[in-house]
Amino acid sequence: MEPLALGQGVQDLPFFSAIRESHYLYPVLLSTHLATLGLFGGVILATNLRLLGLALGEIPIATLLDRLRRWKYLGLAVMVTTGGLIAGSKASEYLANPYFQAKMVMLTLVGIHGVMLRAAVYRNPSLYEAGPLTRTAGTLSLALWIAVLSLGRWIAYFD
Repeated sequence: MEPLALGQGVQDLPFFSAIRESHYLYPVLLSTHLATLGLFGGVILATNLRLLGLALGEIPIATLLDRLRRWKYLGLAVMVTTGGLIAGSKASEYLANPYFQAKMVMLTLVGIHGVMLRAAVYRNPSLYEAGPLTRTAGTLSLALWIAVLSLGRWIAYFD
């Protein structure tokens, strides 16, 4: 099945049609997605700047990660949920959009990054202050999330 046909089939489901056609729900989902981006983005930025040794140096990385983990998971859950609902309601447009496609690739790379570095950096307090690996993790995460944010914004400008 071609992406356009698949997208049309998804967005024509009554659930997604109701979202798209609602005068209130779609804007609320979009606003929630963006507001959560601020929460999640702030947590990710603080974490990455600490991993890079550029900010919050007085707080041990393990402590910072432990304190922010709940907020990171909450922000991610809300962002993924609202993003999925938004994308599903206009699936034929999004699946044909190269910026959306690239954003999905970057999100996949974020996931791979998290899985690959979880044990070595994000869940291993004994190695947090080690240096090169934490800086590499912070740099990769920051670069990937900047790409996700940029591509997400560019989606609106593709015709």
